[in-house]
Amino acid sequence: MECPLSDTEVAARLLAEGEVEIIAEWLRLQETEGGGGSGRISSAELRVQCDRFLALLRRGLNQGAETAQDAAFAELRDMLRDLSRSRAIQGFTPTETASFIFSLKEVTFRLLQKDVGAAWALNRLLDAFGLYTFESYQRAREEVIARQQREITELSTPVVKLWDSVLALPLIGTLDSERTQVVMENLLQNIVDLNAEIAIIDITGVPTVDTLVAQHLLKTIAAARLMGADCIISGIRPQIAQTMVHLGVDLNVVTKASLADAFALALRRVGQSVTRVVPAARAGA
Repeated sequence: MECPLSDTEVAARLLAEGEVEIIAEWLRLQETEGGGGSGRISSAELRVQCDRFLALLRRGLNQGAETAQDAAFAELRDMLRDLSRSRAIQGFTPTETASFIFSLKEVTFRLLQKDVGAAWALNRLLDAFGLYTFESYQRAREEVIARQQREITELSTPVVKLWDSVLALPLIGTLDSERTQVVMENLLQNIVDLNAEIAIIDITGVPTVDTLVAQHLLKTIAAARLMGADCIISGIRPQIAQTMVHLGVDLNVVTKASLADAFALALRRVGQSVTRVVPAARAGA
């Protein structure tokens, strides 16, 4: 006497029998509801994703898996995680990404309604996979945003070689702990690479200097001194100078009003000077 099939095994059998119909209707629903990505992925690529998902789903069901976290669905979870990350990068919304799974529920519900147990088992699984897809999308977006923030921070803290042994670090925007760490690493690495003696930190683009910003500057200056480079701060505007005096902030470092003044001082310290060259024609006249 044959053992009766479990609800998941019945669901797998019905999915296999109606695969052609399911894929066609599933694709149609995704294109109608925007899950196809409005041209961001091709119909052929979407078809491949649907085929693979359905194949992995049937495999897990045939192996007796009952929850989305079962080992039999490990490859399916990997596929959904990669799909979510890819769609996050391509600019899909969370709704469009999750609809890849949830649009399948409508199709399979009509197919499996003749077997309530199989329909219920599959419905619970698709809900779980839909949530897993949504969570994977959110994590991928957070990773993208964090990477972009790091890239922006690095681009906003360039170290420029002004002269032999003289570097400049123009700062733009507010300094916080994370950005200060990037600033310090970039500056120290360039001091070592270029054998710099003077580092000019220009804060013309820093909107305000409060106690916290001053502490971040002091950390950077102290680290540079440990590497054998003296620091000069330029870009001290009148409003910032008044604020620092009011707060009682003492940077304990040479400051200049402009980058040009700081550069001139740096040249004198390294024994260099810039002179005006008189054109030959003017000299002869």
